[in-house]
Amino acid sequence: MRFGLQFFPDQREDKKSPVQYYDEAMHLIRLCDEYGYSHVRTVEHYFHHWGGYSSNPIIFLTAACQHTKTARMVTGAVLPAFNSPLKLASDLSMLDAFSNGRLDVGFARAFLPQEFRHFEIDIDESVERFEEGIKQVQLLLENENVTSKGKFHSFEDVTTMPRPTQLPRPNFYVAAVGTPESFKRAGKMGHWIMAIPGVGSDPIALLETYREAWIKAGHSGKPRIMMAVFMYCHEDGDKARSTAKPHIEGHFMQIVDAMREYSEGSVSKAYKNYDVLKQRIAAQTLESQIESGAAFVGSPSEIIKQLKDFDQACGGCDELSLQVNPFGLELNKAEASMRLFGTKVMPNFGNN
Repeated sequence: MRFGLQFFPDQREDKKSPVQYYDEAMHLIRLCDEYGYSHVRTVEHYFHHWGGYSSNPIIFLTAACQHTKTARMVTGAVLPAFNSPLKLASDLSMLDAFSNGRLDVGFARAFLPQEFRHFEIDIDESVERFEEGIKQVQLLLENENVTSKGKFHSFEDVTTMPRPTQLPRPNFYVAAVGTPESFKRAGKMGHWIMAIPGVGSDPIALLETYREAWIKAGHSGKPRIMMAVFMYCHEDGDKARSTAKPHIEGHFMQIVDAMREYSEGSVSKAYKNYDVLKQRIAAQTLESQIESGAAFVGSPSEIIKQLKDFDQACGGCDELSLQVNPFGLELNKAEASMRLFGTKVMPNFGNN
């Protein structure tokens, strides 16, 4: 199991400005090479303080890759529904070059109604746009003189520039949250998966659904699993929990606010039961997140046990994306937690 960093901004501007947030993020990223953190990951969201500081993960990661020579850059994730495949393929290749071939590309479907509304995209088309977008970006990265006639985007005899540094292209991940359909879709497409334990259905069952779909589709090799989780490490376990609790629970308060349009039920057949998902998210606490393997909080010895139990329960997890600075956690505390985790926890999982 390897460990990287997840940056999911969730602060209002009157609490932490974009300048401060980005400066603090780059400071933490500079610790990656010292302790062996494997990747840096961030999101794409719009029009709300939950994620809104990262409207373009490619820009964030282009800055991030200048502060580490070893960590991979992971879009976690880009949203094909809101992007031209021609521009997305070109921008991803630029980041692949800036990072000297350290890019992994995660794609997500998007799910916030206000994002679709402001971009004037029909939310009922989300699955079709998602699947078409990934296929077209893959064609453009792997080939030259590409022609594709899609329902939403079409192009003829085009070669995007620059060409990818990694050949034939960077690795692809597909994001899945809480429904069996999304995990089955990822396995069927033959891409690696990035998931979030603790907010959807049984995560162990969902991962098995993904693995079964991968095998049934006839894909070779072993699927790779990346999970986004919270982490806060302190020598005193009780102190770790009391410090992390308001920040982790504050993050979930922001998700609930961003999902407020689901309060009256699901807004689309493409997002069945997302009103129930919103209610489940609203009920999350630090304790429920630790219990479900979505937060690793405590002393080094406590976290080591939590991680080993989680890895065994889910049948093996390749990468954990650690959110180390949720909901305005002070920089000095996030840095101390990262250093302690890197020194006393990571070596127990083959990370030097």
